[in-house]
Amino acid sequence: MATRRIISTEKGALDIDSSGFTKPAEGKSNISPAVPAHVIVKLLGFTLAMIVCPLGTYFLSLNTLFKGNSTWAGASAALMANVVLIGYVVVAFNEDQTDAIEAAEKESKKGK
Repeated sequence: MATRRIISTEKGALDIDSSGFTKPAEGKSNISPAVPAHVIVKLLGFTLAMIVCPLGTYFLSLNTLFKGNSTWAGASAALMANVVLIGYVVVAFNEDQTDAIEAAEKESKKGK
């Protein structure tokens, strides 16, 4: 007859209450959001810009700049989409560098 070994991470009979649910982990739970709010706001802003800028550029330039030539108006709209995309990448890189600098400053303050 084989015996059963209880692994330390496995919930035993004493860890389960009468309703069948396991007890919550000891200590404080982390209820902070997975993604900070300012990141979501930037993403939504660039999403709106990715829709509005190319379409606005196309329709504004179609009759004003290019006098009905839809090829050039479409090319300018594609250019604006790339400008918005590059802007998002630049903002994301700068935000990443800012987070790294803030973390380094916190570490240097702890050491003092």
